[in-house]
Amino acid sequence: MPLDLSYLSIPLPEEVVRIKQYGDFQGAAKVIDHLLERKIPFALKKRLEIEKEIIKMIGINEYPFSVNEAIHQMREAFEQFESKELDQLMEESLVDWIYVGGEPHFQRRFLLNLVKTQPAYAERLIKKEDSETDQLRKIELTENIRLMKENGHRKVKIHIRSSIKIKKEHERIGEQVKVHLPVPRNAQQISEIKILKHSEADKVTTSPEDSYQRTICFETRLKENEEFFVEYEYVNEVHYIELDALKAEKAKEEMSDLEEQLPHIRFTPYLQSILDEVLDGETNTVIQARKIYDFITTNVKYSFMREYFTIDNISEYAAVNLKGDCGVQAILFITLCRMAGIPAKWQSGLYVSQYYTGCHDWAQFYVEPYGWIFADLSFGGGAYAAGDIERWNYYFGNLDIFRMPANDRIQEEFIPAKLHVRADPIDNQRGEWEYGDQGIPYAYLEVKQELISMKEIWGEGEQKELFRKSQLDDSAEKVL
Repeated sequence: MPLDLSYLSIPLPEEVVRIKQYGDFQGAAKVIDHLLERKIPFALKKRLEIEKEIIKMIGINEYPFSVNEAIHQMREAFEQFESKELDQLMEESLVDWIYVGGEPHFQRRFLLNLVKTQPAYAERLIKKEDSETDQLRKIELTENIRLMKENGHRKVKIHIRSSIKIKKEHERIGEQVKVHLPVPRNAQQISEIKILKHSEADKVTTSPEDSYQRTICFETRLKENEEFFVEYEYVNEVHYIELDALKAEKAKEEMSDLEEQLPHIRFTPYLQSILDEVLDGETNTVIQARKIYDFITTNVKYSFMREYFTIDNISEYAAVNLKGDCGVQAILFITLCRMAGIPAKWQSGLYVSQYYTGCHDWAQFYVEPYGWIFADLSFGGGAYAAGDIERWNYYFGNLDIFRMPANDRIQEEFIPAKLHVRADPIDNQRGEWEYGDQGIPYAYLEVKQELISMKEIWGEGEQKELFRKSQLDDSAEKVL
């Protein structure tokens, strides 16, 4: 049955909180079971049912490494590492950890996050990461900005292959499975969507192009080492917008996307105090949105996150902890914009380029006379941190061409619906997998997204190939 996540806004009983914070997840589940046997308010019952699912996810997947295991990994990774450094990192909230059985345990990507967010640790890596690829990505984004400003728009045809399979140790051959993979939706910048090929299955269903979270669904009996895949293409056209605050007006008609959406788009007293401080009496909608963008991109530091399902209120989490990944930052932006009376909404799917293809989230907001425009908080924040002010300014109002939007809202059900609790009930970028009796967490899955080709479209259909994946040696090449 789908979970109504709005009940995450209900507080947990203190006994559950105490035992959970200690890291006794089995004990917390037992307390919840006892409470559910009693006559309790309906809203509290629904909150406790959600908490049982959250406890499963945290206990199994999210915080696997003890202190000794974390120290061992860091000694293997960094030059001249001393164990006392881990204590300091914990004190400064630079590593994500919780208590498990009364002992600190570290999030599964704590080491990767440290390398990504702390340049000093990236410099100390024993095996240096390939910085050339990162540099090429920045050049690619800079070139996109130049072309967008020169030409006013860019239009590309993109071909992608996405796949999902379950790890061998969790394979249940012959059992019925239901698998969803995200595919492009009919968003404002997307057209000419085509499903080119996909896995065979007893039943294959592609949801309508205007689905808020669009997928292709496979239902069949699992074969050994079976991979489910889909290949698709679409046209992505983005236009350059130079926002002029003097032209800005409030929406002339009644708009949606202004309301709360519990639990994560919640108008709390703390967020209201931040908004009042950030806006400081400003009433112009473009300047208001820019002030919100500036606050997030200069104060909320990028950080890998645990699964969103384990967070009670994502927008307030970002504003309290001043950290978060692309989706956390986007939800905070959407929430603050709505609180200011600016319609704002979600968009997510993939970032797609020859140098990197993977999950990404961003936001949209509405201002007359421009209509719906974009804001990419994590790209903007990364540009600001790097001192690239042109790129920082660009991602307030504009996107690049390297996107595949599959989702237009958070917390939407699939068509056809999943039977069991989703691994991510908020968004869908990686896909979902379930057996007849349970949903499967991402720790048990292998997900892959590949850019096959990208062609730029000019004038009367003239095309220039920007990228093509070689079918001969499975390597990628740029076509000059």
